[in-house]
Amino acid sequence: MKILLADDDAIGRRLVERALGKSGHEVLVVSDGAEAWRILAAPGPPALAILDWMMPGLTGVELCRKLREAVWPVEPYLIVLTSRGETSDVVTALQAGANDYVTKPFEIEELRARVSVGERVVTLQQQLSDRVRALEEALAHVRQLQGLIPICAWCRQVRNDGNFWEQVDSYLEKRSGLQFTHAICPTCREKESAALRKIRPQRTPRP
Repeated sequence: MKILLADDDAIGRRLVERALGKSGHEVLVVSDGAEAWRILAAPGPPALAILDWMMPGLTGVELCRKLREAVWPVEPYLIVLTSRGETSDVVTALQAGANDYVTKPFEIEELRARVSVGERVVTLQQQLSDRVRALEEALAHVRQLQGLIPICAWCRQVRNDGNFWEQVDSYLEKRSGLQFTHAICPTCREKESAALRKIRPQRTPRP
């Protein structure tokens, strides 16, 4: 998973980057909040961000507030890092929009575990977003098929929006995503066989 790490502490950045890299994550590293905002606000942002509370440009808490005010297909999972450990500080970060809060100094295994939780949450959010999108597309197809459809009583062709006539299967394929296979029903097969028998020349028996 792609992770953004924003921290102005060079030693801390290298430690976290190395640990998460060993876990198979792709880590983007920045040293200030303004650069973190630029990356997160761009198309295709990292799904998870680890933000230091105190850093130049924008603090981690300010970033959380800005990010929660934006509209996302899937919101990024935000973890705030800080040396502040008071209950009021934890409440402030969570109310600003952070999903999790890690107090410095911390154990690398603890951070990895919290990142794993974030990864599961992001995966579930993405799956939900994909299902909602699929349902919206299906509903749009249904809406396209609503209303009266003019159809010829003889040849069964349908008049489309451009006032042209086309086969029913072609009309539905374009508007619903359906695909058709063709076969002959028993009634039509019997009619076709009867018609063929009528046009075949009758053989007269030899004397």
